[in-house]
Amino acid sequence: HDRRFWFSARQDLERELSFQQGSGLYYHFYKRMLAAPSFEEGFYQLVVDNGTVSGQTINSVERLFLYPELILSFIYRISGGQDYLEPIYFYIGAVLGLQAFYVTALFVCSWMMSGTWLAGMLTVSWYLINRQDVSKVDQAVPLRDNWALPYFSCQVAALTGFLITNISSAAEMFCSLIMSISTFTFLLLWEHAHYVLFVQGLCLLLMDSLDLIPQRKTDHIQRIYLSSLVLVYLFHFQNCSLLGSPLLSLLIGFVLARYFQRRMKMGPFVARLLKLLLHLHLVFTCGITFSYLMKKLLPAAESHFLLKVLEVKFGLKSTSDFVTNFLLCQDGLQTAGQDLFLRLTQTSVLPFYFLVLSICLLSTLQTVYRRLSGQPISSRLRLEDGRIGEQPAVIYHVFHSLVFGFLTLMFDGMKYLWTPYVCMLTAFGVCSSELWMTVFKWLKLKSVHPVVLSLILSTAVPTIICFSLWREFYPRVLSELIDLQEFYEPDLVELINWIRSQAPAAAAFAGSPQLLGTIKLCSGSVVTSLPIFTDVDLLRRTEDTYQVYGMRSAEDVYKRLTAQKTSYVIVEESICNQVWIKNGCRVKDLLDISNRHVIHSKGEMFSLSKHGRFCQEIKMDYSPYTNYFTRVFWNRSYHVYKVNSVLSFQF
Repeated sequence: HDRRFWFSARQDLERELSFQQGSGLYYHFYKRMLAAPSFEEGFYQLVVDNGTVSGQTINSVERLFLYPELILSFIYRISGGQDYLEPIYFYIGAVLGLQAFYVTALFVCSWMMSGTWLAGMLTVSWYLINRQDVSKVDQAVPLRDNWALPYFSCQVAALTGFLITNISSAAEMFCSLIMSISTFTFLLLWEHAHYVLFVQGLCLLLMDSLDLIPQRKTDHIQRIYLSSLVLVYLFHFQNCSLLGSPLLSLLIGFVLARYFQRRMKMGPFVARLLKLLLHLHLVFTCGITFSYLMKKLLPAAESHFLLKVLEVKFGLKSTSDFVTNFLLCQDGLQTAGQDLFLRLTQTSVLPFYFLVLSICLLSTLQTVYRRLSGQPISSRLRLEDGRIGEQPAVIYHVFHSLVFGFLTLMFDGMKYLWTPYVCMLTAFGVCSSELWMTVFKWLKLKSVHPVVLSLILSTAVPTIICFSLWREFYPRVLSELIDLQEFYEPDLVELINWIRSQAPAAAAFAGSPQLLGTIKLCSGSVVTSLPIFTDVDLLRRTEDTYQVYGMRSAEDVYKRLTAQKTSYVIVEESICNQVWIKNGCRVKDLLDISNRHVIHSKGEMFSLSKHGRFCQEIKMDYSPYTNYFTRVFWNRSYHVYKVNSVLSFQF
């Protein structure tokens, strides 16, 4: 991190500007907590916050999920960190330390499943080599997922240990405790956590329905989900979105379906298969009904809006709505490109992943058939049995990998939940003697003793892989560490310095969400919106601000900005003069479609607006634009206009 941004040689302002994608907004609240006279007073200021979004008093802790900053500022205060470490180093060190915790959890998970530390080392090696696709910490340190995903990794590791068949009661209790703590923390830190746990819950539902996991363990995991949801609901000031979460709907549907269908796992193959289909139908029917009732009873509209976005994403409907199309243009919601799979292939993880997944999946399907036929699962498997698909932990990771892999094909942002476990599952597979024994059992190998050969391959194959990775990628890693890069934006530094020195303390700024996040971090000024793409209200405010790049009249833009109590509006050259993007995601294009200012006919585009593009017309400095706006600052990248409180009509 230091060599990429030349961090230690920079001033405080330039260090803060290295927090990209608007993520510095979260660090601003950490600074506010440290600047407050006491922790209690700082906490109250965030709960009743009228200095962040113009014209609104918001609960920043609930709306922005600021518990990481609250906890870290509290630790920094009581530990006396100010005596030996700068706040920004303490913050970055905590996030990067969590990434080490993330890798450690993957190491432990792979070790538990395979029984050898070599699998853990191979997992870590693949993780580091593919770090571009396993974590966002290289791009933006303070993002919520950089705080939360390490706890999800810990939860998965604890769940893996909990699912192991021959685990002792003490170890099972320890895994249950770790799983409870990590599930609660994961939900507390990230607004999308309940969606991730919903996908995990689907995997466990399928395992339980197919009788691949003891029912008592399923019930225990569901109690952990439910208790964590209730606690997080209270900690987040009765956040209604948690009551309408798909995870809660799934839990309700599962409990009701089990109550109505108590003898599902009995009978011949065809009867059990029909009961399974009926059971899944009951679960989803009850869950969807509960979710529908919650939507009618609760004011939260997040799930309804998310459903609308997904309908447009999958082509079920089309829309001209700016916010919907703007969200679908974000990198995380784009379809995963071929370069992702090319990078994973070049690091050798993807070919071995397909091999391991295919073997485990086929063995799992055999186990499913045996269970539906009424055959019990052996409680104590031997190596020579060659049934890796009968291990509940392996079955879970197969389902986990398949579901998150399918989601990654549709949403590029899901790769951060899939790729780390690709590294872990692949390392486990090539180091597992049970996996090789399963293959030899299918091949009916007799020329060489299969147990001996499987033990040899489980050591030889990962050793060869590790040696080839060391030979090819170790020099690259060293060269990256030696290479001293620089991150510098002189125009942005000039803008921030002007705001700090010339703008009134109570001024409210309007601009793009990422820029406003940076302004909030570096100057503390009030802004009209925030780079939070899960809040529909903030997204609608962003749409109003973005009208400066549309073909709107000066009066119309002025009314929209004054409705948000804007003092200054910032026009960015990079957005106003953005070149053509192939997928049509330019802000100007999205606005023109939403405002119905253009139509497409027979491959031609026609303008229907009688006004020119505001961001270009206002630079001409003529009436009526000068009546409503006064330019007070400009450089190559940014133009700042004061929104006149008293109109002066000049002709």
